[in-house]
Amino acid sequence: MPEIQINGRSIHYVTAGSGPETLVFAHGYLMSHAMFAAQIAALSATHRVIAYDHRGHGESGLCQDPFVMNDLVDDAEKLIAALCDGPVHFAGMSTGGYVAMRLMLRRPDLIRTMVLIDTDATAESKATLRQYNLLLFLVRLVGIRPLLGKVLPLLFGKTFRQDPARRAAFDQWKSYISGLDRTSIRQFGRAIFDREGVQDELRALENPAPTLIIVGQEDIPTPVAMAKALQEAIAGSKLVEIPDTGHSSPVESPAQVTEAITTFLNRHT
Repeated sequence: MPEIQINGRSIHYVTAGSGPETLVFAHGYLMSHAMFAAQIAALSATHRVIAYDHRGHGESGLCQDPFVMNDLVDDAEKLIAALCDGPVHFAGMSTGGYVAMRLMLRRPDLIRTMVLIDTDATAESKATLRQYNLLLFLVRLVGIRPLLGKVLPLLFGKTFRQDPARRAAFDQWKSYISGLDRTSIRQFGRAIFDREGVQDELRALENPAPTLIIVGQEDIPTPVAMAKALQEAIAGSKLVEIPDTGHSSPVESPAQVTEAITTFLNRHT
């Protein structure tokens, strides 16, 4: 598997397909590039596709020291500069969406379009931040495995978790998350949970990159109301709601998410 050295850390990525335009996928907290398997398979027929693992996730290097949200933006900026010859379509889920929005604000020349999946432009509320910081404290003490009962319902909707036909897929993600490095989880969580909001900056843009917003109707961390507020903040953006789907919509409803992205890219390619 290919990897690139960025900021002294190994960042793992996969590539598929070919075409005149490139689509980059960035996953969410506690996930990996594998969450986009269905989208990569479909969209690589028309695009060059790159999907990478954030530091501390998947097959990328661990993150044992503190960092901040903008360091993840820097990772993405340097990856695109190294692997791409021009602006890209950037699809980010949750944390990947945080990265996409901030990269578009920092380097609009690198972003042709954005696909924002189960994400938000605001800072965490004080109440939510207290809850997340408590979880990170417990991760430090006992690791993440004993906390899966609290974490998994945030990541996956009830419909997906209780579907016998998708039990194997759910168990695979459960096993992967259980094996994540606890220090990397804590450092990464601190970076993203302490982020500042960018909603006002997005609202101030007269000509933002064309944007598709996708949200699962069972999403708990970034519910439909947040997605609607994000749509209002980004001029000209389009919102697609996916029924019976939680926070990890590319995994839970792969066909619907792929169809939404395909339709959007056909309009802007």
